Amino acid sequence: MTTVDAIVLAGGRATRMGGVDKPAIIVGGRPMLTAALEATAGCLRRVVVGPPRPELTSEIGQVQEVPAGAGPVAAVAAGMDALAEHDYPADLVVVLAADLPFLSTGVIDELVAQTTSSGAAAAFATDDSGRAQYLVGVWRRTALVAALQRLESVADQPMKALVPDDALLVRSAGVADCDTPEQARAAQAAAPPLPLARARVVLHTEITGIPVREATLAAARGAALAAPLRAGEALPRFDVSAMDGYAVAGSAPWRLRDEIGFAGGERAAGLRNGEAVRIATGAHIPDGTDTVVRDEYVRLDNGVVHRLPDAPVRDDVRRRGEDWLPGDVVAAAGTPVSSALISVAASAEITAHQVRGPVRARIVMTGDEIRADGPLRSGQTRDSLGPVLPDLLSWHGIETTGRIHLRDTAHGFDDILSGSSRTGPVDTDDLLVVVGATGGGAADQLRGALDRAQARILLHRLWMRPGGSTVVAELSGGPVVLGLPGNPFAAVATLSALTPAIVSGLTGRRPARPLCGPLHNGAAIAGPVPRIVPARAAEDGGWFGDPNIRTAHLAGLLGREGLVVVPAGATDGDQVEFLALPG
Repeated sequence: MTTVDAIVLAGGRATRMGGVDKPAIIVGGRPMLTAALEATAGCLRRVVVGPPRPELTSEIGQVQEVPAGAGPVAAVAAGMDALAEHDYPADLVVVLAADLPFLSTGVIDELVAQTTSSGAAAAFATDDSGRAQYLVGVWRRTALVAALQRLESVADQPMKALVPDDALLVRSAGVADCDTPEQARAAQAAAPPLPLARARVVLHTEITGIPVREATLAAARGAALAAPLRAGEALPRFDVSAMDGYAVAGSAPWRLRDEIGFAGGERAAGLRNGEAVRIATGAHIPDGTDTVVRDEYVRLDNGVVHRLPDAPVRDDVRRRGEDWLPGDVVAAAGTPVSSALISVAASAEITAHQVRGPVRARIVMTGDEIRADGPLRSGQTRDSLGPVLPDLLSWHGIETTGRIHLRDTAHGFDDILSGSSRTGPVDTDDLLVVVGATGGGAADQLRGALDRAQARILLHRLWMRPGGSTVVAELSGGPVVLGLPGNPFAAVATLSALTPAIVSGLTGRRPARPLCGPLHNGAAIAGPVPRIVPARAAEDGGWFGDPNIRTAHLAGLLGREGLVVVPAGATDGDQVEFLALPG
C-alpha cells in the first residue's frame, strides 16, 4: 500500500501582499492554510513550514525554515528534515503552498494516482492557463531527497531548481494561487456565499479577541471570563443548618437546651450526647452535632425532642465546602458575565477577575435619503432603525458608544476606517456597525473602502434572505466591521443571526446553545435559499413563521416573539432555530 506524507509551505515574505500573512486570508469561509490541510487530510503525516501557528492541532507538525523567508526550497528541505524524524517514511510526499483557496482533495488524489501509476519522479498540477504549479505536486520521496542533495545550498532557490526532467504535468481545477491582494479579493468574490452556520464558525474562530483586562465583575456585564474563576473561599464556609429544626447529638430522644442558633448570630455551645438546640436555616451548627432534624419531623414534649415514627432519616446539614472549596473552578473561561455569574462570584468571595469585554460598538447609518430628525425633504425617508439599534446591540451585551450618519460619497468611509475622522471609531471601539452601503450599487462604498484599508475579509456574502449582501471584516488593530443591509428588517434579521458569533469571537464567550423547535408551517415559507422571518409562538410549542415580510420597516415584528431561521426546502414540523428579540 502506497503511503503519503505532506509538506505545506505557510511562510515566505509575501512581498507582493504587503507582508500580509497569506495563509490566514479567508476565502470561502476558511483560511487558505485550512484549504491545504483539508486537501491533505488523508496523508499519514503533515508538516506545516512557517511561523508558529498555535491554532494547529498537535498531530500536525510545525517547523520553520532557517533563515525564515529563505525561499520555497529551503522550506521544503526543513519539512523533509521534520518528516525524517519519524520511523517508516512514506513512499510519496505532497508539497503544497498554502495560498490555494479552492484546492480540493480530488486534485491531490489524482496527482498521487498519476505518480504511482507512471513511475515518474513527481507530478505537478497545471492551472486553467496551462501554467505549471510546482507548489502543487506529489514527489517520490527518494527523488525529492536526491534533488535536495544535488543543490549546494537550498537558500533562495526557486522550485524549478528541484523539478526533475521526467515530471508529469496534470491539468487540474482549483489550483489558481493568490499572490497579490487583487487575486485574493477576486478569489473572495468568486467564492459562494457562506451558509449561516459556517459564517458563525468563521466569526467565532477567526476574529481577533480584544485585550484582557482586570475588572470588577459587577461592572463588567456583557464581558466574558478570560480565565477560569476559582473560589477564594469555601462554600459553605463552615457547617450550617440546611433547614429550620434541631441540631442534635446522639440518638433520639434529645433534651432541648435553651439556646437558639441563628444565621449570622453567635454559635451555640457544643452539644453533648442526647442534647438538642433549636437552630435556624443557615446557622453555624454547634460542635458535637451529628445531624439536623427539620421541624416537621419531630415532636416536642416537655422539653424533650422526639423523632416522629414515620419521619425519614436524613442529614439536613450543609457541610463546609459542599458546593466548592478554595481554588475550585466555579466558572469556566468564556462564561458570560451575567447576573448569575456576578452572584456566584460574590458567594466565592471574588469581586474582580480577568475579562474580555464588554464589546463597545459605534453605529454608522448611511444614505443621503436617511434623515434622523427634522422635517423630511423630497426623496428622504425617516431613520427608523438607528434609534433602536442600541437596544438591539444591548440585547447581545454590546455597549453603544455613538451613532453617526454618513453621506453617500466616494471616499466617505476612508476617514472612518482609518480612525482619522472625529466621528470615526476611537481606540476603545471594538465593533463598527454599518447599515447600508454593502451591495454593489453606485452608492455602496463600503467594500471599496475595506479594500483600501487592507481589511481582512471574514465574511464576503451570506447565503441568506434577507442579508445576502452582509460583509464582515477586521481592520488591522481593530475594530471589526459589520456591514448590514440597508433595509431595516434585513439589518435586524442579520444582526440577530450573526452578532452572537461576533461577540464570542471578540470576547472568547462560549457560543450559546441554539433554541430550536418545530416550525408548523415550514412548507409555506421555505424557498431555495434559507430565510429569516418573524415568528409567533404556537400554543402547543414551536412557531408559526410569517410567509411574507416587508423589509423596509419593522412593522412585521409587531406581535411577534422573535425570528426563525428557515432552511432551504423546509417542510412542516422541521426543527428550526429561534432568535429571540428584546421586547
